Amino acid sequence: MNDFHLNKLNKVLNYIDQNLDENLTLSKIASIGNHSAFHFHRLFRAYTTETLNEYITRKRIEKIASILIRDKSKTIAELSYSFGFSNNSALTKTFKKLYEINPNQFRKLSSSQYDKIIKSKNGQKFEKFEEYICHINNLKNWISMKANVIVKDIKPIKLAYVNHIGVQGLENAFHKIIDWTTKKNLLNEEKIEIIRIYNDSFKITSPDKVRMEIGIPVNEVVKIEFDIQYKEFEPNNCIVGSFESNLHEFEKSWSSMFIWMNENGYKPRELKPFEIIKNNFNEHPGKKCIVDLYIPIE
Repeated sequence: MNDFHLNKLNKVLNYIDQNLDENLTLSKIASIGNHSAFHFHRLFRAYTTETLNEYITRKRIEKIASILIRDKSKTIAELSYSFGFSNNSALTKTFKKLYEINPNQFRKLSSSQYDKIIKSKNGQKFEKFEEYICHINNLKNWISMKANVIVKDIKPIKLAYVNHIGVQGLENAFHKIIDWTTKKNLLNEEKIEIIRIYNDSFKITSPDKVRMEIGIPVNEVVKIEFDIQYKEFEPNNCIVGSFESNLHEFEKSWSSMFIWMNENGYKPRELKPFEIIKNNFNEHPGKKCIVDLYIPIE
């Protein structure tokens, strides 16, 4: 399994995420992972805990959910056709398995920016955001007191990173990239900054399925080694919010950032949001993280 997930899994997952409206067959995806279909199917499930078909179906439904939230012009029939469902009924049946409501109900509920998806026993369900965070004005007041928010151009970033799926085991992922960069003399111990890129949104993806890239900025191109990956990305224009928060306030911070974006008339780009953590919260007298949150915008 190591040769698969260490060198090929990231390429496979990125390809799937970027081509959800294509015909993603097992043989095609297996070839990208450089494995036979027979072995690839087992390796993929061993790493992600989902079959390839389950993963693709879930990602398609989550993509549709994100479109329902932000684009009211798309019909359910158009979305069914675009993402490979045979008809509206097939899409609705699959959608309800994940969110417990049909796409039309989801669209109506998500018309308010005060709503949120939470995990339930059998999947996920929709609930009013007011029940989660009291009232939107409190959140707007909270960010005005807790954060300094600006819009600025961010230079390209060279990133050595590891992939991680789910909220469990995050500490191990952080330690892994820190240990590797330390051994390679790439870590500035006087100014340790860890970047976490979110490939999924906690708003529409179950926490145990959210895929993240956890890395450290480097000044040179690094060779892929063991489960360490490397990439260069260009954030460019971003909303940047600087926080000093407890761990349990991270979700609140992100929610307030997206509300700030909407209130100020900005639109997000396809590039994924990310955060730069600037300290070890265990060493902070108040057990707080000093962190900048970034939303790439048009």
